[in-house]
Amino acid sequence: MSLRALWIISHEKGEHASIRFSRRFATVELRAKRLSGSSYVAVPEDDCFLQLLLTELGLSGSKQAFVAQRDDCLYRPRSPALELHITAPGKGTLWPVLAISQAHLTLACLPLVDASPGQRPPLSSLLSESQGLSFLAGLQTFLLAPGSKQDGEGLVSRLALLPSVLLQVCPLGTPLELPLTGTLAMPSPLTSAGIQKQPAWRTGLYRGRAVVNVSVVETVRSMQYGNRSRQDLWDVYGTVACKCEVEGVLPNVTVTLSLPPNGSPLQDILVHPCVTSLDSSVLTASSVEHWDGSAFSGPYKFPFSPPLEPFILCSYTSQVPVPPILGSYQLKEEESQLHVSVVLKLHESVKNSFEYCEAHLPFYNRDQMGVVEVKVSSGQLDVSKEKNLLVWALGQKFPKTREVTMEGKILFSGPEPGPSEPLCTGLTAYIKLYFKVPDTTLSGCSVDQHSVQVYSSAKPRIVTSRELHSKDYWIWNSTAFHSLL
Repeated sequence: MSLRALWIISHEKGEHASIRFSRRFATVELRAKRLSGSSYVAVPEDDCFLQLLLTELGLSGSKQAFVAQRDDCLYRPRSPALELHITAPGKGTLWPVLAISQAHLTLACLPLVDASPGQRPPLSSLLSESQGLSFLAGLQTFLLAPGSKQDGEGLVSRLALLPSVLLQVCPLGTPLELPLTGTLAMPSPLTSAGIQKQPAWRTGLYRGRAVVNVSVVETVRSMQYGNRSRQDLWDVYGTVACKCEVEGVLPNVTVTLSLPPNGSPLQDILVHPCVTSLDSSVLTASSVEHWDGSAFSGPYKFPFSPPLEPFILCSYTSQVPVPPILGSYQLKEEESQLHVSVVLKLHESVKNSFEYCEAHLPFYNRDQMGVVEVKVSSGQLDVSKEKNLLVWALGQKFPKTREVTMEGKILFSGPEPGPSEPLCTGLTAYIKLYFKVPDTTLSGCSVDQHSVQVYSSAKPRIVTSRELHSKDYWIWNSTAFHSLL
C-alpha cells in the first residue's frame, strides 16, 4: 500500500480550520497517473482540499444546510472512504479519501488504488483502505499521546518531528510495519512469550473493572414528493459503536449482530482495522448490486482486539421497504393566503415511543407572517412570524391511529420581507422532520447482551443499546410538482 498524499487538519466546528501538516509523495503520484491514464485526477492544492473535506464531513460551518453531492438520497456514503468532487481545475472525483477525527484534529490520506482506469473496486476488496486507516490510527496515537493536549506544546513539537518520522515509517509514501507509539523507537514490552508487537489501535493497558458498551445507531434519510411522477427515496445507514474497558495486552472480544427472521441482509459493511477475522460473505453484499435473496443474513460475528478509546466497530446500510414516517404536504395559494394541509403517518413496524419528534415548516420568499390560523390534531404548534417558521412538536407518541394532521391558513401581511431561499420559490416548500426513537432500529439489527463474548480473567459488565434518528428527512409540497407538469 502506498499513499499519494497525507494531511493533518485542526478545526473548531469548521471555524478557524487550517492544515497543520501536508505531504505529497511524487513517486506515488506518478504511479497513480500511469494507472489512471485519461481518468487521472490530480491531488488539489491544500486550500481546495481543506474546503472539500470540511464540506463532505459537515464541518465547513456554511449556512447552506443541504449540499446535493453529499446529502442527496441517491448518494450512499461509504464512510470512512470519502468522495471529494473537484469542480475546477482538474475536474473529477478524488477517491478514496480516508479520514479519522479525534477532538478537533482530523487526519486524512489518499491511498493509491491499484485498479484499471474507470473501475472502482468494492471497498471490501481494497487492502489499501484497511492499511491506510491503520496507518492513520498509528499516526494519531503518535500526535495525541496520552496526557498531551491537542493545542499544547506537545502537539506542536510532534508536528515538528513528523517529517523525520515519516522518513522512517513511510519512506517514499509506502508505510512500513513499524508501530507509531507515543515515543519514537520505543521497544515493545517484554512478556513471558517474548517480544509482543503492540497494534496501532492499542495504545496502552487498561486497569479497572471490566465494562463493554455496544451501541447500534441507525440514521434514516428520506425525500418524499407525494407525486407519482417522482419516486420517493429513503435509505438507512447504521453504525455499531463500542467502548471496551478490558484488562490485558491483547484482549479478545466478539460482538454478534442479529436480524429478525424477515429482516433484510446488511449491506456495504465496513469494519474497523482491529477486527481480527471475518467471513468473506459478510463483506460481499452491496447495495449497488441486484439482490437475488441469497445474500448472507446473519448472524454477523465480529471478533476483535479493541482499542482503549470508543470506536466504530462497523458500519452498514440496509434496504427497508418503507420509511418510518410517511407524509403528505399540500399548499394552495389564494392572493396572499396559503392553505396548509399536512398528514403524517407512523408506520406500524416502528415503535411508537419517541425521545423527540418535530416537524419544521419554513416559508421563504414571502412577507412576514401576519394572521396564522392553523390547528393540529396532536402535539403543540409554535409560530415564529419573524422567521416565517412553524414548529410542530409532536411529543413522544403518535395517537392510537398513528396519524396526525395539520390544517389551516396563513396570511403573509407582515411589515418586512421574510427569509429568502433560491430553491423555494412559488409553491415549492418542504417539511423537515427531526426525530429520535430509542431502543429500536429500522432494520431490526440488535446486539443481545448474552451474545457478547469477552475472553478475560474478570467477568465484564455488558451494556447494549440501539436507537434510530433522522437526518435530512424531507417532505415536499406535492402541489408544487403538479403545477410543473
